[in-house]
Amino acid sequence: MREIVMDTETTGFDPEGGDRIVEIGCVELFNHVPTGKTYHQYINPERDMPESAFLVHGLSIDFLKDYPVFTEIAQDFLDFVGDAKLVAHNASFDMKFLNAELKWAGKPQLPPSQSVDTLEIARRKYPGAQNSLDALCRRFGITTERELHGALLDSEILAEVYLELIGGRQPGLILSLVSDSTGTRGNIDWIPPKRPTALASRVTDAEKAAHAAFVEKLGDASLW
Repeated sequence: MREIVMDTETTGFDPEGGDRIVEIGCVELFNHVPTGKTYHQYINPERDMPESAFLVHGLSIDFLKDYPVFTEIAQDFLDFVGDAKLVAHNASFDMKFLNAELKWAGKPQLPPSQSVDTLEIARRKYPGAQNSLDALCRRFGITTERELHGALLDSEILAEVYLELIGGRQPGLILSLVSDSTGTRGNIDWIPPKRPTALASRVTDAEKAAHAAFVEKLGDASLW
């Protein structure tokens, strides 16, 4: 299963009011394991940068003016994403901006069903708690080491948070990613089959009796 953990930086909160995406960062997961493959792009928004947005991500128009506009990178972004699930924190925000930009670029939009919202997962798992990305990093002991937001860095951080939210770095302890010397993924869907017949117990009757006597000796107050 391929997933893309992603984040965007923008000029504000409302694409219909003229705000634009200025940075996209993506991290690829396969069967919940980071592959090392990423997508990162700065984008010229063709407008001014509000001070409030600059204070969040530190991206100025002087810095962004020589980067491509969204129309020029739209297909590359769609090719990278493909039909993978898009994992984002407050996914409706990112999807709203992405679909606005894709519409203006004359490209197909991304269906809401393609997104996974880690904010909603966190709210269900920890109702009433602070569930911002920074708060979840503190909860899981994930070091952020950042002063400003950045789409690729935040995607890498969110990938760690997402894997913790769904049960750990490698759910099921399945080694799901195999690479050869060229870096090509191998038999990534292989899972060891169950034995057709369970192995016979190797514990002797004497060992079973000794274990039962030991447990009884611990008493009801033990933390066994």
